[in-house]
Amino acid sequence: MTFEVITKDDLKTLKQEIITELKTILGSQTEQKKWLKSADVREMLNISPGTLQNLRVNGTLPFTKMGKTMYYEYDDVIKILTQNKSA
Repeated sequence: MTFEVITKDDLKTLKQEIITELKTILGSQTEQKKWLKSADVREMLNISPGTLQNLRVNGTLPFTKMGKTMYYEYDDVIKILTQNKSA
């Protein structure tokens, strides 16, 4: 019967390798699309189609229309959330 000795340095090296790999995996999953469709914005803000239309009509949320599809810039949606944040 043979035994292998694992040192603290071995464990630290393993820990660092795991952390590096997790950062790589999580980093690739958190990429945010620059442009969102209406359904994405409604889900993000938890609002109805009518409320989203009101935000467009009154100029609160800028948008771009291509054909029949409305696109919203991610940063604009975040800006609305930030501006309406209460203390």
